[in-house]
Amino acid sequence: MALSRRDFVAGGAGLMASAAFGVRPGPAFAQIDLGDIRLDVVSDGSLTLPGGFIFDPMPQDELAPIIERFDLSADVLTPPCNVTLMRSGDRVVLFDVGSGPDFAPNAGTLLTSLEALRVTPEDVTDVVFTHAHPDHLWGLLDDFDDPLFSNASYMIGKTEWDYWMDPNTVDTIGDARASFAVGAQRRLEMIEDSIAFFKDGEEILPGVAARATFGHTPGHMAFEVRSGSNAVMILGDCIGNHHVAFARPDWRSGSDQDQDLAAQTRVALMDQLAAEQMQVIGYHLPQGAGYVEKGSDGYTFTGQI
Repeated sequence: MALSRRDFVAGGAGLMASAAFGVRPGPAFAQIDLGDIRLDVVSDGSLTLPGGFIFDPMPQDELAPIIERFDLSADVLTPPCNVTLMRSGDRVVLFDVGSGPDFAPNAGTLLTSLEALRVTPEDVTDVVFTHAHPDHLWGLLDDFDDPLFSNASYMIGKTEWDYWMDPNTVDTIGDARASFAVGAQRRLEMIEDSIAFFKDGEEILPGVAARATFGHTPGHMAFEVRSGSNAVMILGDCIGNHHVAFARPDWRSGSDQDQDLAAQTRVALMDQLAAEQMQVIGYHLPQGAGYVEKGSDGYTFTGQI
């Protein structure tokens, strides 16, 4: 499917009022305590996507009953955007920074959501990126094109950094995502002197380990936050929705850059998360946090317990 940036965000305001798309900014709608670690899931608003952006590669006859079961539109999807805030000791950590004002008309509400928790951009000590897609990265800069989180250190997986900073990426990623590459490189260049890299399995912060979940992007990372026997997996977009990604994680999704690898990642991750009953935070999951339950036919997402 050829999808331009205009197609990606078009129609949001024209279809219905922006407040109707996803969770309104405000106090955290999921709060998780892991020992001395506090996790809050806050809203950056929502996206407006053509249904085909996800659904086009899927077997349409088998997809139809899933769309009906979840009361979805095949034409327009409005997933929420959930940013994770972690506070531990003197650290205030953001996992991704949302869309900012320049990507989607119904997104970019992160600062309002943080304000409700009495957190300012200057309070943030660390920013950790799952990947460099616009709705996770483009909130990095302020209105003057300076880093918004002026006191923060930044971290990203080395594979992800290398991909987006490669000057050839804009020519190889395809027309539908060329603007993603241009926007990512411009923003990442602004923090090049204050960013650190990590690889799969590394403890990037006390109690936080990186987990390679490649496929959605070439270097996508999830993060396991652990205190003793309790853990939460911050998924980013490796499980990108609460419906078809759970019902048929083995299907290729149009939202993924390497669709086959992303499907393999989803299947393996679903098995682990269901077996371990590990709580998850998903960037585009309703209310942000919940659990993966394995059934006789696929998986389901259950809300926060």
